[in-house]
Formats: sequence, structure tokens, C-alpha cells
Amino acid sequence: MGENWGMTQATDSPPAITLAQAFWYWLKLGFISFGGPAGQIAIMHHDLVERRRWISEKRFLHALNYCMLLPGPEAQQLAIYIGWLMHRTWGGLVAGCLFVLPSLFILVGLSWVYMAFGDLPAVAGLLYGIKPAVTAIVLSAAHRIGSRVLKNNWLWGIAVGAFFGIYVLNLPFPLIVLSAGVVGYLGGRIKPERFAVGDAGHGALAKNFGPALIDDATPTPAHAVFSWARAGKVLAVCLGLWLAAIGGLTFAYGWDAVLTQMAWFFTKAALLTFGGAYAVLPYVYQGAVDQFQWLTAAQMIDGLALGETTPGPLIMVVSFVGFVGGWTQAIFGVESLFLSGAAAATVVTFFTFLPSFLFVLLGGPLIESTHGNLKFTAPLTGITAAVVGVIVNLALFFLVHVLWPQGYSAPFEWASLAIGAVAAVAIFRFKVGVISVIAGCAVLGLVWQLAIAGR
Repeated sequence: MGENWGMTQATDSPPAITLAQAFWYWLKLGFISFGGPAGQIAIMHHDLVERRRWISEKRFLHALNYCMLLPGPEAQQLAIYIGWLMHRTWGGLVAGCLFVLPSLFILVGLSWVYMAFGDLPAVAGLLYGIKPAVTAIVLSAAHRIGSRVLKNNWLWGIAVGAFFGIYVLNLPFPLIVLSAGVVGYLGGRIKPERFAVGDAGHGALAKNFGPALIDDATPTPAHAVFSWARAGKVLAVCLGLWLAAIGGLTFAYGWDAVLTQMAWFFTKAALLTFGGAYAVLPYVYQGAVDQFQWLTAAQMIDGLALGETTPGPLIMVVSFVGFVGGWTQAIFGVESLFLSGAAAATVVTFFTFLPSFLFVLLGGPLIESTHGNLKFTAPLTGITAAVVGVIVNLALFFLVHVLWPQGYSAPFEWASLAIGAVAAVAIFRFKVGVISVIAGCAVLGLVWQLAIAGR
């Protein structure tokens, strides 16, 4: 199997891929999937469309367009979709689980280091530099989504209204999503041209890299043909898993126990992640910090900083939230803090990602029934516009806590402002990658903290 596929158009069909061979690819992807959803999708496109030719560009983009309509991490859902299309349900389960598990193990380890050794000067210095870098990264996310979505005054109005609602009125995130969807629906009927989105932004870019295992003209596999019996089975299995898991936690610990409340809270969060992790983080903050007090605002920022440095979906930051919550609540006693944190992180991860498997395995056959281009609906366009305002609120929240970590009465952190400015220039002006920015700012933070300590 040549390594130069995609350099010149190949004319021969690639050999069939077994589930075992696919397993090793998905495992590798789980360890190298840095760069957020855009970077992860780019890696899969390069590997699966251009080089390995497991799937054609048109079929790849068709699947991606569907995944972008769903709540949840679109890159992981795309992996589930392609794995399922190639190797049935087991293929989807393998691809989706391996996309997440390496990140879970890495984050559990980093979370333990954070909780056990976070007060050490070296660790504190690294985090000092990473926090303002994360603020710049969140701002860049708002700019990236806004430049793509906010094409007219209607959508700008929704974005500004969402920011005002969550920042000034402190409205709950689900209400903002619902309101934006209603405005989008009504706006689509009144001014449909203002809420029309093209072909989900990809169709015109389709290229031909040679014959693929799943090519443009490849018939839909038998397992991907929609049937009500199969749909009912998928729904029953997924709901059964959810009920068994949350029912088991309730039976073992009670409904008001930390693990049970985490399971219920992150189930709701998983259904609200339109626009990616940055959009749902304010909702997670409202619940985990304000309502349940599983962790502090400063720890939430630290968690996002750690999440940015690990592979996998950015929404994996919820695993950090779970670990810290389990640790601080000592759910298995003060002698088992690591076990408490690891168990909580695992519970949170399970309930956050289970809906992704349901959406893809349930909806995939409907999407495979037609290979026409999917379009965003007007309500989704409204929700996406609101996401921009929500992300700006998140960036402002981070900015305040980074520059005034002890409150407005405490000294202003000029060093954090300088590091954040360096990160912003690197991202906006020189297009430096996220990992490089975080690493550079971490070094700056460490140097600054050591310099202070040496005075």
C-alpha cells in the first residue's frame, strides 16, 4: 500500500480493509487527533480520502455535512459514521471509542498531576502561561465561526442578543439555544434568503483522488439501508444502555449522589453541544461551578487549558470536570481520591459521548438513502449565530478571571495580559498552531513565575 496516494491520481482500487486493520488506524488517530475539530477532520480527510482511499471525497463530505448538523463533537461522529459505513456497527463502535479513550486516559493522568501537584511552582508557572493562551484561542474560535456565519444583520442581531442574554441577564444556555432556534425558524419564513446556507460549506470543494473502497457510485451497503426494525433496535439498545447505567448509579448511590447527578447533568449537556465544545462550556460552567460546585472557576479555566493540550475532542474537558468533582467530593472517601476522580471522569465521558453513537447509528441509514447535499435549516442557522455570542461571553469570562484571578480588588496581572497578547498575535497574525501557542506561552509563564520567585 503506497504512501504517495493523493500526490498523483491513482487508477487502481485499494485493497479491502478488515476491521482489525481499521482498528489500528482508529487507535493511532486517537493519539494524534490534535487541533480541534478542524484539525481532526483535516487529518481524516488526508488519511482516508487522499492517501488510503477508504472513502471518496463526495461521500466523506456528505457524511461530514450530516455530522455538522448534530449536537456533539462532529469529528468523532464523522469517525463513527465512516467506521460504521465500512464495518457495520462494530466498526462504528471501534472508531468512536478509540477516538475518545486515549484522551480520557491522558486527561485522567494530567488531572491527577494537577490535583496532587498543582501547587508546585513549576506546574503553577506552566498553567500561568497557558491560561491567557486559552483565552486567545477561544477568541479565535469566536472569530472563525463568526466570519463564516454572521453574513447579515439578522444573524449579527441573534449573536448580539445571545451575548446580552447570557452575559447581562445570566439566562441559561438551553433557553438561549431554544430562543435562537425559534428566531431562526421565524426568520427563515419571513426572510428565507437571510437564513439560507449553501451546501454546508464543502460540496464545491470535492476532488477526485482515484477509486475508493466506498466510491461515489458504490451502492449503499446492506447494513446501511434504512429499516424501521433496525432503527427501533438501535434506539432500544442505546436507551437501554443509558437507563441501565443511570439506573445502576441511582440504585447504588441514590439520585442525589455526585455520580448520579453528573450522569444526568452531562446527558443534558451532550444534547446541547451545537457549535462544538466552546458553545456548551458556559452551560457546563453554570452547572458544575455555580450550581453543583464540583470545581472552582479557576479550575474550570485550568481544565480547558489541559484539554487544549491533549488529543481528542475538546469537549473531553468534561472528563477533567468529572475528575476534579469526584476528587473534591471524595465520593469514595479521602483515602481513595484518585479512584474517586477516575470513576467520575469515566462516568462523565460515558454519558457525554453515548448520544453521538445513537445519532450516527440511528440517522446514518437515512442519510445514506440519498447522496444529495444536505443544507443547514433556518433554525440551526439561528443557533449557530447565537453560538458566536456565547463563545464571546466565554472568552470574556476567561479574560476577567485571568487578569483579575483574585477579584477586581486584587492587583492586575500585567504579565498575563502580555502573554495573552503574544498568543493573540501568534494566532491571528501568524496563524501559529494551537499546540505551539500553548507550549510557547507555558514556557513564558514558567519563566515569569520563576523570575518572581527568585526576587
